[in-house]
Amino acid sequence: MIVLEWLFLTIAPCDAAEPWQLGSQDAATPIMQGITDLHHDVFFFVILILVFVSWILGRALWHFHYKKNPIPQRIVHGTTIEILRTIFPSIIPMFIAIPSFALLYSMDEVVVDPAITIKAIGHQWYRTYEYSDYNSSDEQSLTFDSYTIPEDDPELGQSRLLEVDNRVVVPAKSYIRFIVTSADVPDSWAVPSLGVKCDAVPGRLNQTSISVQREGVYYGQCSEICGTNHAFMPIVVEAVPRKDYGSRVSNQLIPQTADSSPIFIGSPNPKKTLFFWGDPSRGYGEQSLTLAWLWAREEKRKPTLT
Repeated sequence: MIVLEWLFLTIAPCDAAEPWQLGSQDAATPIMQGITDLHHDVFFFVILILVFVSWILGRALWHFHYKKNPIPQRIVHGTTIEILRTIFPSIIPMFIAIPSFALLYSMDEVVVDPAITIKAIGHQWYRTYEYSDYNSSDEQSLTFDSYTIPEDDPELGQSRLLEVDNRVVVPAKSYIRFIVTSADVPDSWAVPSLGVKCDAVPGRLNQTSISVQREGVYYGQCSEICGTNHAFMPIVVEAVPRKDYGSRVSNQLIPQTADSSPIFIGSPNPKKTLFFWGDPSRGYGEQSLTLAWLWAREEKRKPTLT
């Protein structure tokens, strides 16, 4: 009973690594769900091959023991068995290759019209995130650095070497494009629950797309040896509802004004219910340079206030 409880507790859904964890982290994107399903499908074939090979080996050891068969039969060729052992091993990789190719192509697919574009820049030994859609000038931008929380200074409930001082906040159920690069040494931007692993190479821009299907906090780390403090470059992505995302972004946009409360904008598409900040009487100037501007550009019309 204790063993069963231990097994079920260790394979429970989670968004961060746990001690003695079995299996992958709980999937939060369609890509990660596809990776998990492919792993289970391949593992099914692995079990079948293991059982078959074990049966053949055990049968050979049992029937061809020197005491049972001291004078073995001399068999030079076996046409039937040679055909079978050639055909079946070639069919099994086909069943594995077809879904794996579909998954690989879907992972490389880039969203043409993402809701948000975020640039992740690796440094020694921290990361800089830039929400490119909100950068109208040097005075008004949304760029911040993300450092790991020291081992001797975590708060209650924070994971050791996984928590950062500034999280990457994204809206749930929206298409997001990440542009990954590095300023000095090569590293990797990887979040297992999101199914993302993108190399950050100095002088090169790599991009990947995600669509977080549920709200939560997802942890990742640099998955490529990048130097002395490789273990101290965690990644934390927090997925929140779109309305909460508007409030979080408005609190970080500079400069802040007294009338910079978020105003939500109606849209015929529920996935594009967006917003802007500023006084409506001022029109749509610099104060409204947010997602409302992006939505108006996509819809090619002036947004209506609700």
